[in-house]
Amino acid sequence: MITRIREVRRAKKMTLQDVADRCDPPTTPQTIGRLETGTRTVSVGWLNRIAGALGVEAGDLVQLPDREDLPVAAILEHDGAHAPRRSGVAVPPHPEAGMVAVAVAAGVGDYRAGDELWCRRLAPDAFGQALNRDVLVPRPAGRFLFARLIGREEGKLHLLPLGAGGRQTVLADPAWLAVAVRLIRSL
Repeated sequence: MITRIREVRRAKKMTLQDVADRCDPPTTPQTIGRLETGTRTVSVGWLNRIAGALGVEAGDLVQLPDREDLPVAAILEHDGAHAPRRSGVAVPPHPEAGMVAVAVAAGVGDYRAGDELWCRRLAPDAFGQALNRDVLVPRPAGRFLFARLIGREEGKLHLLPLGAGGRQTVLADPAWLAVAVRLIRSL
């Protein structure tokens, strides 16, 4: 079995130590390196552990005969497009557990009709992680507010609508909110 552990790890900009620390249970960077190079046999259990650490599906870590890889042909930098220093593949996005999506039907703020936003749900004790980010906030009666979280104090959220001319809204802390973490856009 040919693995793509190293390519996926590099695409995620993670070190051997990062992956080793995020494995459940944690392991050593040397073990991850041996699994990457094939000097140690990769079992299904190891594939699942490493996939969890990298935030991908186990199938993304192996070359499958019926799936075409998407090679990285160029790296776009401030001075133009360049050939990559080493070969790599693009890793398809996969949602994390507990994520929710927002489908954009009409352009608002930086978002265009047809965009899809993937949002990570946060509990009230983690709302600080979403400051100055776009968030989806549940409201009573099945309604939602999508706005920029600009402040939080004394159990209240301060939200600024994304459209021009909107007024700040102050809401009592909801049971959860979801911070936008990935934009999926067709060109």
